[in-house]
Amino acid sequence: MLSEKAIAWCDPASKSHDGQRRFAVPLLTYQGVVYPAQCDAMGHMNVQYYIAAFDQSSWHLMAAAGYSADWIRDRREGWADRRYEIDFRQELPVGSLFEIHSSVVKVGRTSLTTRHRLTNKVDGVLCAELLAVSVYFDLAARQSLPLPAAIVAAAGNLVEPA
Repeated sequence: MLSEKAIAWCDPASKSHDGQRRFAVPLLTYQGVVYPAQCDAMGHMNVQYYIAAFDQSSWHLMAAAGYSADWIRDRREGWADRRYEIDFRQELPVGSLFEIHSSVVKVGRTSLTTRHRLTNKVDGVLCAELLAVSVYFDLAARQSLPLPAAIVAAAGNLVEPA
């Protein structure tokens, strides 16, 4: 079952025959603009800001999978990013509008593999792509945990069609 916060911002008309909520996949998870302070000596957005934007998009994707920041406080469970593989394809100079669309690639026993595509909003060109593996984590014991059934079910609805 999705968290109440996730349900609140999804389209109430997007239910399947089984009554579960559905999202348009890949899901729009972030929109931004490149500011001068985010650019490096080469004149394009610096890597640290790509990472920050991808991190923001990850939170939105996890919320769509039913995870809420309340779980940090209430359940002491969260995520540990284990692997980031980024392909930078086109530079983003100052003033560039961009957006990130995200999807689930694989639902594992303790992890989710996700894809985040950062595109130039004006021309739709793919500028960077992140493939991430995030492990569900007991924040007190500092160990991986099996994914909760609710997240497994909801994340399955976020798998991008082939």
